[in-house]
Amino acid sequence: MIDNEEMPIGFTMALSQNTDSMIRFSNMTASQQEHVIDGARQVKTRDEMHQYVRNLSSNEGGRFS
Repeated sequence: MIDNEEMPIGFTMALSQNTDSMIRFSNMTASQQEHVIDGARQVKTRDEMHQYVRNLSSNEGGRFS
């Protein structure tokens, strides 16, 4: 399980505002979640974070598999 202290706060907030992405993230394996969180750490702006989280539910390009 992912420790909430390890998750970027902007990612957590954006995820809480997007139910589809939150469900998708919660159904991922721990390894997949770590991959997504590592990507979230690279995001610099709020708009980029919202787009990053939206991409979780659409899985554009298989990016989060």
